[in-house]
Amino acid sequence: MDITSHTAAQLRITEDEFELIKTKLGRTPNFTELCAFSGMWSEHCSYKNSIKWLKTLPRDGKKMLVKAGEENAGLMDIGDGYGVVFKIESHNHPSAIEPFQGAATGVGGINRDIFTMGARPIASLNSLRFGNIEDAKTQHLLAGVVHGIGHYGNCFGVPTVGGEIYFESCYHTNPLVNAMSVGIVKNGETVSATAEGIGNPVFFVGSATGKDGIGGASFASAEITADSAEDLPAVQVGDPFQEKKLLEACLEVIQTGAVVGMQDMGAAGIICSTAEMSAKGKSGMRIQLDKVPTRQQGMKAWELLLSESQERMLLVVQKGKEQEVLDVFSKWDLPCSDIGEVTGDGMLRFYMNDIEEAVLPAEELVLGGGAPQYEREFRKPAYLDQLQAFDTNANPEPKVLMPLAEKLLALPNIASKRWVYEQYDSMVGAGNSNTNAPSDAAVVLAKPTGKAIALTTDCNSRYVHADPYVGAMIAVAEAARNVVCSGGTPLGITNCLNFGNPYDPEVYYQFVNAIKGMGEACRKFDTPVTGGNVSFYNQSPDGPVYPTPTIGMVGLLDNVRDKMTMDFKSSGDKIYVLGVQKDDLNCSEYLHHVLGYVATPAPYFNLDEEFAMQQCLWQLIKDRLVESAHDVSEGGLIVSLLESSFNRNRGFDVAQPENAIRNDAFWFGEAQGRAVITVKSEQESAMLTSLSKHNVPYLLIGTVTESGIAVQNENWGDVQNWKSIYEDAIAGLLKNQENEQALAAI
Repeated sequence: MDITSHTAAQLRITEDEFELIKTKLGRTPNFTELCAFSGMWSEHCSYKNSIKWLKTLPRDGKKMLVKAGEENAGLMDIGDGYGVVFKIESHNHPSAIEPFQGAATGVGGINRDIFTMGARPIASLNSLRFGNIEDAKTQHLLAGVVHGIGHYGNCFGVPTVGGEIYFESCYHTNPLVNAMSVGIVKNGETVSATAEGIGNPVFFVGSATGKDGIGGASFASAEITADSAEDLPAVQVGDPFQEKKLLEACLEVIQTGAVVGMQDMGAAGIICSTAEMSAKGKSGMRIQLDKVPTRQQGMKAWELLLSESQERMLLVVQKGKEQEVLDVFSKWDLPCSDIGEVTGDGMLRFYMNDIEEAVLPAEELVLGGGAPQYEREFRKPAYLDQLQAFDTNANPEPKVLMPLAEKLLALPNIASKRWVYEQYDSMVGAGNSNTNAPSDAAVVLAKPTGKAIALTTDCNSRYVHADPYVGAMIAVAEAARNVVCSGGTPLGITNCLNFGNPYDPEVYYQFVNAIKGMGEACRKFDTPVTGGNVSFYNQSPDGPVYPTPTIGMVGLLDNVRDKMTMDFKSSGDKIYVLGVQKDDLNCSEYLHHVLGYVATPAPYFNLDEEFAMQQCLWQLIKDRLVESAHDVSEGGLIVSLLESSFNRNRGFDVAQPENAIRNDAFWFGEAQGRAVITVKSEQESAMLTSLSKHNVPYLLIGTVTESGIAVQNENWGDVQNWKSIYEDAIAGLLKNQENEQALAAI
């Protein structure tokens, strides 16, 4: 077959890249080799349009045990000889085409990133975005994604302990499915994704290889169009029970001491794992592709290289210890094949029945090696200036608040996601402490240590759209606020950067400025970026999605007894709001979904004020001076108060102390840097002394009641009525739209 630039274009390789490949090889590649470059130089694998900006993020920290991006996931020290391993990744494009398998294999893939390092996964989280919840297509996607996440996680045996879901019209065609996994490992028992030792055998372990997932990395590096359904073979098919066996076998084989290196076969399959492990070890490999276990006959070399069939690993084994490895995988009834050996020349040589199919320099394929790196043009979007013209005062101040609060509480972005999380097993492993005692972040026991890990995923993409720099800072700050409100100390983050087409200068402006804002906030909170995922091309013919730089944050509680919960405890407790109160309604759910203002600026945010408030709150919790803590976020202060009342059915009697700001801004505004706390009367004096010492603004707004709710001296009824609105809203929207077939289709 004659290989031309037209052939390359069909594989999503540009003409310039095709010429660069020929230069690097010193010849024209054959089709199999070109396919390898197509996968490895795809946006999904090479980060070619993002890596230069990613390198500006803070990537070092005193508790980091591996360098950012060095391994499959981040690893940070939690003390007592243990580390926490964590990462978040996207599975957006597959989920748009086949929501059940797309989401399920996203969960499977991120968990493999954790246990391939030798860590046992203890918790999963997710961050999801969909279109209008009342639309039939959205309901189909929602049902499939939620079922896929629940099916894989429940069968695999790792609890889903937290997450977030937003509904905005820009995600109608291109939903976002970001999955996070967290594990615990004993220091010194981690495994590196490295190929070392000339002559060491290379083992393929796990499920047999098929044609599902071929070209998945390239598919994820293109926009969703009307023809994208034709790419269905690029969607992988998962088997959680097979992955459970693979988990146990991998953790067991590590204990034999026979494993030199191990890597998950994720995006771009065998070509990716062989190239990355070889490049990292400054070695090469000789691979016999005909020895790879397959479930379909007649697979070609390029299909074997690019297949993204799930539940597979590549192991480099110490020569002479092959039988120990074979015995472990035989015990777990998993395929295990010796498919090649490590070489010292830096070349990847692939054979089928002793016929050479491809010869490739490993270093030239990988991120940080020969893969191209670009910095695209960027231009400030015109809409950002238009947003500044919005005037809150053009809308009259409401005289009655209660009906507005009812509408606000029932909005899909605010209402309880019970319809979703009831489909997830949150208790398997018995490590989740939030089931009966909710806190802002999920708090999971790190059982070998007696410590606990606080986990959260956060990003309000409407804020980022309104101001990419400030919005990304807010995403980091809110994640830290959730960890601190739960009693934890923020440790580090992993990010999932979801944006549109990087060749669009306005999209790239959003990306660049979000990175800048994220970096500044992470430096302030001392939360290094341990790794993550960039997902570009989240764009359809209707345009790009909101810029969505999802933050997955991990925090540490030295003792699980330090945990703080969000629920009001006792009648008579005083209710305070910490932080600066602002006459600000910008970008709020109230403006956007209750009053219908689409374009408003980002909400008020001051990084120094936010940091000071969090430091003060952390100390109050540490000193046992507060009874509850809950951040003020979507929906504003009134939603925070209501959410704090639901768990124990406690009410509240509150009022704005002074009319310095609009009443709707006080109750519904989403100005950042605030938290609601409660305190017993006998602790109030000590708490106020601490607040004064930290110079943090505060307001006393009322008291906790038995069950009644009163706002501004107006009787709002019993907490149970509000709880029903909150818990039944999403299920009611789904049921009332008569889309039961869409929901039952999975």
